[in-house]
Amino acid sequence: QGQIVQSGGGLVQPGGSLRLSCKASRVILSTFLSDTMDWYRQAPGEQRELVATISSSGTNYADAVKGRFTISRDNNKKTIYLQMNSLTPEDTAVYFCRRQSAAGDVYWGQGTQVTVSS
Repeated sequence: QGQIVQSGGGLVQPGGSLRLSCKASRVILSTFLSDTMDWYRQAPGEQRELVATISSSGTNYADAVKGRFTISRDNNKKTIYLQMNSLTPEDTAVYFCRRQSAAGDVYWGQGTQVTVSS
């Protein structure tokens, strides 16, 4: 119940771009519309940090990614995206999608590696 599956990620050179996707399944559209969806990341040896949020109230970004990353959603596909531009080695991390329902249930994606290196 409430499963979410991530895709995207990989290896990119500094200055490059990547797009991550996160698809929710086993959820009806009307429920998904009320969900808050987040992207987190966790670098080696670091705590997991919030990168971006999208909800019915709008979007929010961590200062480190403002102006470079864009979170969006396609409600008909029950999918959110994280477009990452101007990537730097400091963006290297495992990225996680998180879904929080209006009822407060939380679901995490499986994580996907993003590596920025020349």
